[in-house]
Amino acid sequence: MHDKETDAVVLKRKDLTETIREAVENELQRTKKAIPLVERLKALGDEYAKYPRTGEKADKAFYDDLGDNL
Repeated sequence: MHDKETDAVVLKRKDLTETIREAVENELQRTKKAIPLVERLKALGDEYAKYPRTGEKADKAFYDDLGDNL
């Protein structure tokens, strides 16, 4: 290890292999609990859908001008 703080933590607890195994297991548990991207995007879309449509059309020329016709 090249990090003194990490060395100290490792030496206090377990050997390196056990410490790495624990870190990997913890990361796997954390990712299993994470809400999948598709569900987060659905929630965002559902929230967006709550706003009423105005029926107005975007002024394309105006927005093109803002972006210097990129």
